[in-house]
Amino acid sequence: MTSQNNFREEVRAWLNENAPDALKGTSAGMLDGVWGGRRWQFRSAAEKQWLERMAGRGWTAPSWPKEYGGGGLLPEQAQILSEEMKSFRLPPPLVGFGLAMIGPVLLRFGTEEQKARHLPAICRGEIRWCQGYSEPGAGSDLASLQTRAVREGDHFIINGTKLWTSGADRSEWMFALVRTDQSPSARQKGITFILIDMSDPGVAASPIRLISGESDFCETYLTDVRVPVENVVHEIGEGWTVAKALLGHERIMIAEETGAHKSSGGAIPADVELTSLAKTHLGEIAGRIGDQVVRDQVAAIEMDSCAISLTVQRTRDAELAGQAMGPESSIFKAYGTELSQRRNELKMHILGPQSVGEGGPGFDADDLEATLAWLKSKAETIGGGTTEIQLNVIAKRVLGLPD
Repeated sequence: MTSQNNFREEVRAWLNENAPDALKGTSAGMLDGVWGGRRWQFRSAAEKQWLERMAGRGWTAPSWPKEYGGGGLLPEQAQILSEEMKSFRLPPPLVGFGLAMIGPVLLRFGTEEQKARHLPAICRGEIRWCQGYSEPGAGSDLASLQTRAVREGDHFIINGTKLWTSGADRSEWMFALVRTDQSPSARQKGITFILIDMSDPGVAASPIRLISGESDFCETYLTDVRVPVENVVHEIGEGWTVAKALLGHERIMIAEETGAHKSSGGAIPADVELTSLAKTHLGEIAGRIGDQVVRDQVAAIEMDSCAISLTVQRTRDAELAGQAMGPESSIFKAYGTELSQRRNELKMHILGPQSVGEGGPGFDADDLEATLAWLKSKAETIGGGTTEIQLNVIAKRVLGLPD
């Protein structure tokens, strides 16, 4: 315990001295931060400085081995670092699919060459990654994907289309699922997990405008793209094993961003944003939200956020201790995204007519942000595997129910 207390004091002192003052007290969502890559535009000098200082300590990926750019921290030390960053309300220095998805997969399945090439660059924020899973004819039924990879010597020639590839137009690399066995009987067994350089000839990404007005998603076209065989992760034809492992990380990431991040953990504080809005628009009595029904709904959402946050943290701790992530990630994804929708629906209810603004006289930036967040939440139960698919996984692999 003494060693942990000493480490906590060391971390607290380092953060106090090295974290930019401009960023203290500014933490937001789990994915609201620097995504990295050669095209990233830093929003401030403080943001750039924060990334450089944390990467220099290996604390952008604190539990990864030092030889791959991580901090080499023990699970309990990584947890202390997280807690101390929360105490300063600091944003993460680096976010994205590199840290949350492909990095953990390479640590588990990658070759030594793949780890040495990609992991340090991820930790430094030099490379941004996107995910090439879904296709126009293969969404929830991902095993029906048809992007073809035909081997020619030391390369695969890849042709096909990937859909909903988040940030593909701003990414340097994509991890993708391709079909290397074209026989009709091959489904999961004919799929290979491969890494594709987005600058290679034949790769083109086109943004898709969403109902919220944003363009996070892209359609990505692969036309005679030559990819070295050495870019295959794990084994040819065994990509489904890698894909399932990565989906577990993706679903927890989505749960943390949509549902769990709203809670500060520990004691259950009132949801500051919802409480403030409710008092402003619905009035207050003795310092509390005036509408008792809304007050109860705000409290319920905060308690549920706290519960899922603590549950996700237990899974994170178990993973740091060497336990493989199981199908429980489907629970987190399903519940987290539905909780996000509940929260946004309640926010719209509190704002009333101000919640439907798309700009113009009478509507400010906060009104527009609420509208866009509500619209975006409609897609959250679809992205990363629909709620229906998650419930099927839970029924079969968690509860052991028959088909």
